[in-house]
Amino acid sequence: SFLKRATFNNNNNIIHSKYITYKKKHQLNHQSLKSQHTLKMVKSILSPSLLSCDLANIATDAAQMISYGADWLHMDIMDGHFVPNLSFGPPVIASLRKANKEAFLDCHLMVSQPANWVVPMAKAGTNLFTFHLESELPEGGANALIKSIKDAGMKVAIALKPDTPPEAIDAYADQLDMVLVMTVVPGFSGQSFMSEMMPKVQAIRAKYPEMDIQVDGGLSPKTVDSATAAGANVIVAASAIFGSDDRKGVIDILRASIDKSLA
Repeated sequence: SFLKRATFNNNNNIIHSKYITYKKKHQLNHQSLKSQHTLKMVKSILSPSLLSCDLANIATDAAQMISYGADWLHMDIMDGHFVPNLSFGPPVIASLRKANKEAFLDCHLMVSQPANWVVPMAKAGTNLFTFHLESELPEGGANALIKSIKDAGMKVAIALKPDTPPEAIDAYADQLDMVLVMTVVPGFSGQSFMSEMMPKVQAIRAKYPEMDIQVDGGLSPKTVDSATAAGANVIVAASAIFGSDDRKGVIDILRASIDKSLA
């Protein structure tokens, strides 16, 4: 009887030990899969800004960017009121869409009344409509504007000026496809990168791990690692690309930085 009990207890111990081993292995596998899933939540996206291209050959430069591996084409829409500069509008977007039918047009609207631009930009062929919370919003506020953008068939993002805190997006985050963190004062290309904006990027990434986070302003091979290490997965670059004698080389460096941060 004693021998039977000892054998039974020993068998139980073996079974329990095997169960613990299985459970630990299962937990490790689950954690590994969870980690892999986290890494796959966002993708590496490069969006060259055509504000710095040869404007007389914008379609040619756009096609070149795509051939060099760009995912999106970033278009800065400025009305001369929200920012002092004046740039592209719906007619230019429509012309670019006609010349590049498959391109993803990432449009950043630095305009005083973005609601007035929703229908014209949608008709022109915009894929992503990014507006500023600091602009004059329509009746119903940002929620109404977001709905109108989506109803028009476009993706939607909110842009934050350097002085706007990351918490500003919290009320709308579940409706957004992307957040744009400005690392320069919006309005002109060629400004210096504001590294002090990186805690803002980190805060947004920590709170919204699945959110596409775009950084725009002063991005170059020298500054991109700061942005991607902070959590940005969508990189905009203008003069760093178009002012270089090796445009593809710059694009490759920017891409490698994003990919490294997601690896």
